[in-house]
Amino acid sequence: MAPSAPRTRVAAALRMKQIALDNQDRTIRRLRAQLATKRRGLAATKKELKGTQVALEASHKVIAGLTEIGLSMSKKIEKMKVKKQLVKANHVECHQKFQARIHEAEDSMQAQHLLIFLFE
Repeated sequence: MAPSAPRTRVAAALRMKQIALDNQDRTIRRLRAQLATKRRGLAATKKELKGTQVALEASHKVIAGLTEIGLSMSKKIEKMKVKKQLVKANHVECHQKFQARIHEAEDSMQAQHLLIFLFE
């Protein structure tokens, strides 16, 4: 029995090493699968991030365009306000001139009536 005991111990040690190698192999396969899953997740996240970046850049362009339109509209509104003030001032001036003509005509008519009345 003595000669078979070392063989049994060697065989047991070999089995233990084989079990350890099998465990390491399973661990390596599991870690590789996890790594592949993480890489796929990162690729999807990167693709999503790229899409978000493109959308953000487009949004910035739209905002810049709207800002430019807003500034242009503000300038046009200011010009229209100035034009409105000029038109109003012109209207007041014309109204005053027209009123002055009316008063002149009324005064002239009163003077003519007075002359007619005096010479009758």
